[in-house]
Formats: sequence, C-alpha cells, structure tokens
Amino acid sequence: MGVDKQAFLKLMVQQEVLRFGDFQLKSGRRSPYFFNLGAVSDGTALAELGRFYASTIEALGCDFDMLFGPAYKGIPIAVATTLALADRGVTKGIAFNRKEAKDHGEGGVFVGAPVEGRVLLVDDVLTAGTAIREAASLVTEAGATLAGIVIALDRQEKLNGETTAVRRMEIDLGVPVASIATLKDVIEYLDLNQQPDKHPANLVASVRAYQDAYCVLS
Repeated sequence: MGVDKQAFLKLMVQQEVLRFGDFQLKSGRRSPYFFNLGAVSDGTALAELGRFYASTIEALGCDFDMLFGPAYKGIPIAVATTLALADRGVTKGIAFNRKEAKDHGEGGVFVGAPVEGRVLLVDDVLTAGTAIREAASLVTEAGATLAGIVIALDRQEKLNGETTAVRRMEIDLGVPVASIATLKDVIEYLDLNQQPDKHPANLVASVRAYQDAYCVLS
C-alpha cells in the first residue's frame, strides 16, 4: 500500500468521512463502514483533499480541458481540485450543475465555465453509479465530451454478477474511472493501524466479511 493512500485514509478517518459501525446504505444493505466526503469540515483538510485528487488525476494521465463537479458533493471537490492543479501550474476551467434549472438571472443548469471540450468529472464515491451517470449525461447533452471520472473511494461492490460498478461505468461510458482508494486499501489501512481502542481485530473481520459477501476481491 502506497504512502499516499495511507495518508488519504488517515485524513478521511480524522475528518470522520470514513466511519466504522453498523450503517444502512441507500440500497438497504447493512455495511460495517460508511464514507461521506461531505463531512470534510475545514479549509486545511479540503486543500489536502484537493491535492489527493490532483495527484490521482496526474497519475491517470487523462487529457482534459475542464473539471465538472456534480451537485452537491462534487462542487467543493471540483473547487479544491482545480486549486490544487493550479498550484502545480495546471490551470483548468471548472463548472458544476444546479439541481434545478434557474429561469432568471443568467439562467440554465450550469454554473462556472462553459461546459465544452473534454470534461473530467470528479465526485466522491461510486457504489451503483446512478448519480455519476446522470452527471455524465448532463455533460454530453451540453455538447461536451466526457474524458474520464475520478472518485475518492471505489467500494468495489459487485454489480450484476462479478463486475464492479467502476468497471461497468468504464465499459458503458467508454472512459477511464480512477479512484484515490478502494475498499481493499481501507482493509490494508485497518490492518496497518490495528489498536484495541481504535481499529480492533473484530472490526477488520467485519469489513473483510462484507468484502467477501458483496465485493469483487481482485
């Protein structure tokens, strides 16, 4: 496991983005962990988050003209990422969408730079991928080309058999999908940071059991 992923997951735990316990997901499934990037709560952490996204984008090597952050959680992600890229000498446009189109003032569904050219979409987590697919449709309907997708966490859950939601997204949309970390990385982080009062062995076992039951292990 790389140092960057350890640092990223440590930040996520510190910010209570990544929490452990007993959670009911939107699908109705019970999960021993929960990931909510909306919990990032201060400027220092948000700036650090942007740097993790920027590093992942650089590693992806995707050619793009602008960033797009889907409302609502994708908005601060896109802002933090474009600032981190600018610090590295990479200046890109940024846009996001409203949940409802505005019929006064400047109007429309988009805010920020014109949605055109090759668009890189950034968001928080991909489970089934419904929200990201909707955002991708907005981009293509605007006449732009989707260049790729970068997310914080890939839960690696099976979708219709043995294919993960990320792999299905890549196939259906024809673009690369990269994540800063995966569930496998979360388990490795827990293994490396086991403490009786923080990440006990039974917690690691419950996350592994969830992985065995619902996720693609490779």
